[in-house]
Amino acid sequence: MTRDILRRLAGPGLIFTGAAIGTSHLVQSTRAGAMFGAALMGVIVLATLLKYPAYRFGVDYAHVRGRSLLSGYRELGVWAVLLFLIAVLPLVPIVYAALGAATAGIFAAIVGPLLPMPMMASLVIALASILLLVGGYRLLDKVNGVLLAFLVIATVITTVLVLPRVEWGTLTDFAWTQETAALLFIVALAGFMPNPVDVSVALSLWKVEADRTLPEGAHPTLGEARSSFLWPYVMTTVMALCFCIMGAGVMHAQDIAPLSDAPGFAGQLVNLYREALGPSAAALAAIAALSVMLTTVIAAIDAYARTVPAAIQVLRGADQESGTRTQYAGATLVLAALAMVVLFTLMREFTTFLDFVTSATFVVAPLLALLNYLVVTRCEMPEDARPSAAMKALSLTGVAVMGALAVMYFVLV
Repeated sequence: MTRDILRRLAGPGLIFTGAAIGTSHLVQSTRAGAMFGAALMGVIVLATLLKYPAYRFGVDYAHVRGRSLLSGYRELGVWAVLLFLIAVLPLVPIVYAALGAATAGIFAAIVGPLLPMPMMASLVIALASILLLVGGYRLLDKVNGVLLAFLVIATVITTVLVLPRVEWGTLTDFAWTQETAALLFIVALAGFMPNPVDVSVALSLWKVEADRTLPEGAHPTLGEARSSFLWPYVMTTVMALCFCIMGAGVMHAQDIAPLSDAPGFAGQLVNLYREALGPSAAALAAIAALSVMLTTVIAAIDAYARTVPAAIQVLRGADQESGTRTQYAGATLVLAALAMVVLFTLMREFTTFLDFVTSATFVVAPLLALLNYLVVTRCEMPEDARPSAAMKALSLTGVAVMGALAVMYFVLV
């Protein structure tokens, strides 16, 4: 099997990783380490573990049915598609805004704040939208792997170098469980860790598109499809832990509080690499971080620009699930424009805004995870493609835990 085919087989998983290693890792995981040392590493692992079934079910359904989870929702009933849209669509512009601001913050940390932050973030969103409209999925697939590689290498090296500085006693320090602010941050940390649960729909759309581009006879088995998603998913977890350790080993060890503005925090992130690797490598790592954040923005815009037209097609009962090129372009431009409105009207302190966005995506997560569970247990699928008893148990545990945390959030907020 050629390298190109292997890459296309892994494409959806790699795009998922490119979307994941963004604000959840560079910002939230680093802040977790800076504020609590190693104490929240278990939370990161638990969040990625409990969310895994929801994403895996998207891969499974797309593989055996050749359609996205939206078709599964439609099979459950029109109510499920409408519920998904009601839960997700209002959050999309603020997700774009948060990602755009984080990317602009890193750019400002590298070259300086050339423009006001809302304008720089708007330019990031506009650039990402244009790249997608010109190149589409194939450009996204090619760009993603290239930009991710150096950041992973630099982050792993930095993590190894700062390991001796970490106060490992904080790993068993559960004092944060008694603090309201810490519990609210847990919800914010878990919201994008490693991605919002609604990305499972985009993952299924990417999977359908990737399978469509494979040559005849090159389609993977279900086991291969699962593995091609599992290993990139494991990498997102490892990378999240690396950023947490970096924050703990440098910022928490020196009692450095995370700054609330995007350029300020991005500067602190670059300093993590500078302390461990030196100025030259830190400059390269900063450029890689900027590139990966741009990839995250591109992946997010592509995800929802695919999801909205596909949902409309599914609601109409059309045989062709994917929307037209015109619908894709329309969804891209409308959602990007709404994100720019958010940037100029709602954005104040970056980290406060980000915590709101990630928390909002988390409180709808148990509902979406339950929908995905119902799809693979009730909709038409081969019996050997349905989840095992262990995977069902993990999925329902995730729904229960995320549901409890969502209730806790509303009680405490």
